[in-house]
Amino acid sequence: MYIYNVTSNIDESIHEQWLGWMKESHIPDMLATGKFSAAKLCRVLIEEEMGGVTYSVQYTTTSKDELEKYYKEDAPRLRQEAMKLFADKILAFRTELEVISEH
Repeated sequence: MYIYNVTSNIDESIHEQWLGWMKESHIPDMLATGKFSAAKLCRVLIEEEMGGVTYSVQYTTTSKDELEKYYKEDAPRLRQEAMKLFADKILAFRTELEVISEH
């Protein structure tokens, strides 16, 4: 199992709008690609020097191949939508995680 993690710092001026969009639109759109089986939206409990509010979204997928298919088939469109709506008010970085064991 793999986790595609997206950590985003959100400018406080659009925080509520972004959070609603994530819950109502973006996360459902990500799951609708069929490449992810679940998603967790988490608030990161640290204060950033640059300000803003930081979140981590963790999307679960079955294989590295599924993740690669997401990158090729869906990522450009879904990332473009976020940029169109929020432009320079969000800063995001992505991490791929391989689940070794669960306890």
